[in-house]
Amino acid sequence: MSTPDALPPRWPVPPATPTHDPALFARAMRDMRLTWRARGILAELAVGYAPGQEPMIRELVSLTRDERLAAEGREAFRKAVGELRSLGYLSPDATTASGVGERLVVDLAPAAEARLIPQRHGLDLFADGS
Repeated sequence: MSTPDALPPRWPVPPATPTHDPALFARAMRDMRLTWRARGILAELAVGYAPGQEPMIRELVSLTRDERLAAEGREAFRKAVGELRSLGYLSPDATTASGVGERLVVDLAPAAEARLIPQRHGLDLFADGS
């Protein structure tokens, strides 16, 4: 009997992590202009796929509830992608710029202008950082 884990993935796991500037990636993951949801999508699109193997947004949005398990719903996903596009983290691939079912390209350059949480002086933090 076949289980979902036994099936090959729709999008292959990249053999190596795509090369992004680690400092820009870290800034993007801490950019307070983005919701946690948008940061998660950015992280997946930035490092989760081999170059040229990235899914089209319509492919991700069309996943059924059974396929996406605990992942966000379609509207939440669309909203987060909109955040990323509005700040310039995602832009349409030149070959699919029709606006329908486009493949989006990750650009971490907006992280240079990321709004980071400033360090607060004089506050004692718990050992776990909270």
